[in-house]
Formats: sequence, C-alpha cells, structure tokens
Amino acid sequence: MDSITEFETKPMGKLLWQYALPAVASQVVTSIYNIVDRIFLGNSPMDGKMLLAALTITFPLMNIIHAFGSLVGAGSSARMSIVLGRKDVRWAEKILGNSMLLTFLFGFIFVVGGYLWMHPIMNLFADGASSQVLNAACEYMYIVLPGMFLLTVTFNLVGLIRSSGYPMKGMWIMVGGAALNIFLDFLFISEFGWGMKGAAWATTLSMGASATVAVLHFVQPKSFIRFKRHAWAPKFYIFRNILAIGISPFSMNFAAFAVVAVLNRQLIRFGGDDAMTVYGAANSYMGLIFMMLLGVCQAMQPIAGYNYGARRNDRLREVYILTMKVCVLIGILGAASALIFPRTIIGFFNSESEILAMGAPALRYLLVFCPLIAFTVTNSQLFQSIDQPWIAIVTSLSRQVIFLIPLSLILPGLCFEATGDGVTGVWQACAICDVLGAALSAVLLVTHRQVFRMDYVPPERRPRKELGPKGN
Repeated sequence: MDSITEFETKPMGKLLWQYALPAVASQVVTSIYNIVDRIFLGNSPMDGKMLLAALTITFPLMNIIHAFGSLVGAGSSARMSIVLGRKDVRWAEKILGNSMLLTFLFGFIFVVGGYLWMHPIMNLFADGASSQVLNAACEYMYIVLPGMFLLTVTFNLVGLIRSSGYPMKGMWIMVGGAALNIFLDFLFISEFGWGMKGAAWATTLSMGASATVAVLHFVQPKSFIRFKRHAWAPKFYIFRNILAIGISPFSMNFAAFAVVAVLNRQLIRFGGDDAMTVYGAANSYMGLIFMMLLGVCQAMQPIAGYNYGARRNDRLREVYILTMKVCVLIGILGAASALIFPRTIIGFFNSESEILAMGAPALRYLLVFCPLIAFTVTNSQLFQSIDQPWIAIVTSLSRQVIFLIPLSLILPGLCFEATGDGVTGVWQACAICDVLGAALSAVLLVTHRQVFRMDYVPPERRPRKELGPKGN
C-alpha cells in the first residue's frame, strides 16, 4: 500500500479486495495448521480414528490460548487503525510496543500453567474419554504449548502489519508458515512415522518461523511503524484501550472454549470416542468456512476503523455493506457444499463407514444456517472496529454462550429420551443457536445505526490529560 491515506480515498471495492485477499488467505492458512494435522493423523495407519479424537480433546485448551492472543492482537490492530486515521504515528508505535508486552505476559502464564497442570486440564475437558486418547492429547500439547505462544505473537504482529498498510506481507507470513507446516507434517508423520509427536513438532516449528519473520518486519528501517525505545514503556491507558476493543474477540474465543468443552462432554456421554472423531472432522471444515468469513471481516476492520477515526462515516457504511454481501455469499456457498457433499468432506479426515454415517448429518446441522453466521460475524466485527466493544461482546456471545450452551445441555437429553439418539440433539442445538444469534445481532445493529450518519462524532476514549501520548 503506497499510503495509509488510501483508506479514505481509494474506491471501496478495490480497497476491500486489496485487503480481503491477504486477510482471507491468512485466516485460511491459519486453520490449515490444525486441519493438516487432522487430515494426516485421521488417515494415519497408527489408529487414525483414535488420534483424531485425541486432537479434538485439545480444542478447548487451544481455544483459551487463542482467546488471549485475540484479546491483544485484535484489540491492538483495531486501535492502531483508529489512531492512524487521526495521523498519530507515535501513538501507533506505542500500541506496537505495549501489545508485545501484553503478549509476553499472557504467553508466559499459559505456557507455565499448561506444563504444570496438563493432565488435570485434559481430564476436565474430556471426562470419560479412553486413557489412550487422553495420553495422546497430552503428548501433543506438551510439544505444542511453546508454539501456541509463538502463534499469538504472529497473530498480534500480522494484524498490526495489516493495519499499518502492508496486507500482502501479512498474508505471505501466514502462507509461508502453513506451507512449512504441511511439509513437516508429511515428513514427520508419513515418512518418519512419529504420529502425534510429529504433528506437534511440525506445528511448533512452523509457528516459530512465522513469528520470526513477523518480528523482523518491525525492525526494518523502511517499515512505516517500527519498534522504538519509547514504545516499550508500559502505558496503562494503551493497555486499557487495547483490552477494551480486544475483549470482544477474546469473549468469542473464550466462549468457543466453553462451548467446545461442553460439547465434548456431551458427545462423549452420548456417542463415545466416535462422536469426538466426527466433531473433530466436522469442526475442521466449519472452522475453514468461519476463517474465510473472519478474513473478509478483518479486511473490513482497518478500513472501517481508519474511516471511523477520520469521521468518514459515508465510507464506513460503504465498506460495511460490501463486506456483508461478500460474507453472506461465502455463507451460502459453505452451507450448499455441506448439504450436497457431506460424506466427501468428512471422508477427507476419516473414511471409516461408521464415521461417515454419523458425520454426514452432523455437518448438515452445523452449516445449514451458515449465511446467518456470516451476518452475525460481520456485525460483531463492525462493532469492534468502531470502538463499541461491549456491543461486540454481546453479539459474539449471543450465539455461543447465551443460546448454544443451554441448548446443548437440554436438547441431547430430550432427544435421547425420545429417540435414543442424544448425539443428534447436540447437532440440532448448534443449528438453532445460529438462528437466535442472528436475530439478536439484527436488533443490536438497528439500535446502533446512528454510526453511519454523516453528522455522527465518535467519542474520545481517553481522559483529557491523556489526549495524545506525545512526550509521554
């Protein structure tokens, strides 16, 4: 990007495409980190069904780490977009340094805590799973934990790279890491026969490579925003502003942890290890679609945030409508593919007949209302971009926590009593919550539509004595 001011001058279609392509690619390749592991492990001759179930058990812990990574990464990138809209480069540099301090703090806590309490954590998330599955899950996480910290560093820095005007570089950092992960998975699992240990080392090494390249970007003199000595001084108003915006994606990811933990226990209760295998496969494809939606929305974020800060509300409305159209189209295509080719999709991860039979209806339930998921995700990202964190939180949590957790605790038992099939009740709960979450999201959007008016003035988020970090 030649100039950061293109956010408010370039035609919106070209601008969104310029940012959407690398953002979608980054999100898709991020999901590949886990999807490739699942494909290689699920088709491994070393009891692939068991290995895929073990990997599924790790989802809650990985979601917690992702949640804290998004707390800092999404919050800092959204805040940087807003301050660059106000032409305050020094403040943007302070956001870069302070976001790294937060990333190091959270990373240290989770790596140390994970090593100290790994087995109790895995037992909590998958009570009732076989000991073989639990031991394989622990083996994977012992190796991956440092890599997960490196991934949060990468997420944070790639978001800031994109927000400061380098979308393609952010994309290539993520693509390069994913390509390395695929190669190492093939080498360690297929060639060396390392199984779960091979998948873990492949993921950790590729995450380390991506983090290294991302750090180097902010060291280079030609980068628009760089690491500066003044930027590393802790500023609590910057911590507060990063966390205030990041609380929405954090809540969404933390809710995903709670949801997956509840679903895992319900699936084990009513369907055993096979239900866990199916969920691992179906969730992988659903996650791929979700990452595409999130990529488009993340392309909207710096554009919307910059124009919100620059008070170009006409362009804010324009990018929102265009993003919504693209996301709903992705949702329609995702739903259609799941409804037409469910067995083919599940078969990529494990082709055993009982897994295919259980997985086809599961995938249909999970994705039938994918266009409504697209609507909810776009609205949540809009509220996050325009500094409305609490509304974004409600939008994010409505689908997963307010509706899905209660439904997943009630419906499986009712279905089991009525038909003897409690697992179907889990899938039905997921479909119903998509409808309810979209309805609440629509209500919140209507009640906050004033942000699109030309005379709307965004509020300041700092005390008067902190109006600008210059000289601090």
